[in-house]
Amino acid sequence: MEKKHLLFIYHSQSGHTAQLIEKCKQGASKEEVEIRHLKAFDTTLEDVLWADGIVIGTPEYFGTMSGALKDFFDRTYDDAKKAEINKPYALIISAGNDGTGAERQVQSLTTSYTMKRVLDTIIVKEAEFDAKLIDVEELGQTFAAGLTLGIF
Repeated sequence: MEKKHLLFIYHSQSGHTAQLIEKCKQGASKEEVEIRHLKAFDTTLEDVLWADGIVIGTPEYFGTMSGALKDFFDRTYDDAKKAEINKPYALIISAGNDGTGAERQVQSLTTSYTMKRVLDTIIVKEAEFDAKLIDVEELGQTFAAGLTLGIF
């Protein structure tokens, strides 16, 4: 049986989101999936088409997602829409505020992009960063297991 493909797309300026994605990848790597890990500026539509599922990581800046993630959606949107990709995704937000603005923005774009959120978003505020690492790792393993089992 061929391994499922799991794509991690993220942006990180301070390093917090990169740490969260790394922890999520550790969880996913406990399952039989092939992982591709890319910064948002480096991600292409071909990467999205390769993937069976996507984990998105973004910091929250001024109540919105990172500009790098928005750039990814802008660059790939038209062609992705034509391809009707229908990919499951999960979202991790590193938040200075409450993270809900960034969450709403990503959900709006992913709906138009024909992606479906399959797990609850994890919003990690700086004060609870260390405590949320277990949740993030479990999200990675759960998402990868869901792909492998054909649930997502």
